[in-house]
Amino acid sequence: MTTLHTRRVTTGRLTQQITEVRTEGEAVVFVHGNVSSSAFWHSTLTTLPDRYRPLAVDLRGFGGTDPLPVDATRGLRDYADDLAELLTALGVERAHLVGWSMGGGVVMQYLRDHPAAVRSVTLVSPVSPYGFGGTHGVDGTLNSEDGAGSGGGTANPDFVRLLAEGDRGEDSPLSPRSVLTSCYMKPPLRPAYEDEYVESMLATRLGDDHYPGDSRPSAAWPGIAPGTRGVLNCMAPTHFRVDDLHLVDPKPPVLWIRGEDDIIVSDTSMFDLAHLGSIGAVPGWDGTPAQPMLAQTRHVLDRYAQAGGSVREVAVAGVGHAVHLERPEEFGKALLEVLSA
Repeated sequence: MTTLHTRRVTTGRLTQQITEVRTEGEAVVFVHGNVSSSAFWHSTLTTLPDRYRPLAVDLRGFGGTDPLPVDATRGLRDYADDLAELLTALGVERAHLVGWSMGGGVVMQYLRDHPAAVRSVTLVSPVSPYGFGGTHGVDGTLNSEDGAGSGGGTANPDFVRLLAEGDRGEDSPLSPRSVLTSCYMKPPLRPAYEDEYVESMLATRLGDDHYPGDSRPSAAWPGIAPGTRGVLNCMAPTHFRVDDLHLVDPKPPVLWIRGEDDIIVSDTSMFDLAHLGSIGAVPGWDGTPAQPMLAQTRHVLDRYAQAGGSVREVAVAGVGHAVHLERPEEFGKALLEVLSA
């Protein structure tokens, strides 16, 4: 049985917690998504052949990494810069990067800033290159100049409250456990390490500097715009945009893998206020179009391929937001193919 080792690594920016299998081989770095931690990668770490050095990191404010504030005006660069410092501290010059959900955005930002340090990129149900919420069209046009409909104010307050209360049950559809089993994954699947994942979610640091972040009022529907601090604001389209990946040199191979039934990252996302407005779940909808998240990612990656990069898109039927947990064998096969490309 493969043993996982967890330790804290001090860098020039902060002390970060990582979980790893071994300390030799080609580094494969796994980056988790929002309201989670490296725990969501633990079962994946044990599946890679001995030639690889798999490790998963807790981002700042998640898991066991220092909870430094998140400067959302830098987009996802706080996380990407933390990752660069970590790899330097570990003596890793080039790495394969695997990012899930928000972690996919962190990986895209890292690729944008350090292309020569990247061996390959695997995007698992990634946030759009134009952020989350507040845009329309494949080119990520803002719905409003202030980014209305995105940022810290879009989080469901009951979900945030139940996180703060440490709710481990499933009486509420907005409890962490219920969100895990109904949104992160497609029902009726219940993951083998469900309790561990719930504890991981509950370790999320909360507040204006963390999750969900601050917000400000907007004259545009739905009346809220992103602030400058915290997790959801660093994915607001006014702060995060990596639509120029086709310009990076060199261009490592990219795998984009996702579940066809993902309700978080979707062209009809149940977490996008514009889509929710269109189905009557958010009042006062003024016709603002839903964000075409998949179409936007495809547009950016198509440009990357046209500029000479290698891109493979894999859509897995019957799967939600966490394809690496829902279909581990299929995910592992696709991952190994891009690692050895």
